[in-house]
Amino acid sequence: MAKSHAVDVHVGTRMRQRRTLLAMSQSKLGDAVGLTFQQIQKYERGSNRIGSSRLYEFAKVLDVPVSYFFDEMPSNALSGRPMSGRGRKGFGEAGTPFEQEKDPLIKRETLELVRAYYKIREGRVRKRIFEMVKAVGAASHAEVLGRRRKH
Repeated sequence: MAKSHAVDVHVGTRMRQRRTLLAMSQSKLGDAVGLTFQQIQKYERGSNRIGSSRLYEFAKVLDVPVSYFFDEMPSNALSGRPMSGRGRKGFGEAGTPFEQEKDPLIKRETLELVRAYYKIREGRVRKRIFEMVKAVGAASHAEVLGRRRKH
């Protein structure tokens, strides 16, 4: 199997996050930069490396600075070692809560929740929903911890 570089996988993941947050399809992004959706898929998986001029085009279309694609880069991505397979498994730093397959920030559900949250125009309502979600999350977390201690 071909090897993907960890940086290419990270850049592709960030591209997918932003595209999804904007509710943009792979086809629409591809049309905007003159590519097919299959080419966008390869970039998002990290199986194809994105050239600097192409990255600049993506940044313009996705309305982010080029540096966005490199934000939150795990330190192991900087080691320069390619990753085996499709570039997914084991990408996150070992022992962190953000190993790629567990990273809640790349899940479609999270991105849809954030998009829906920011559609709420009333700041007070949005803040109350935010506080409610935090409280439910804390209660759920405490319940799970309580069950673990009993075992």
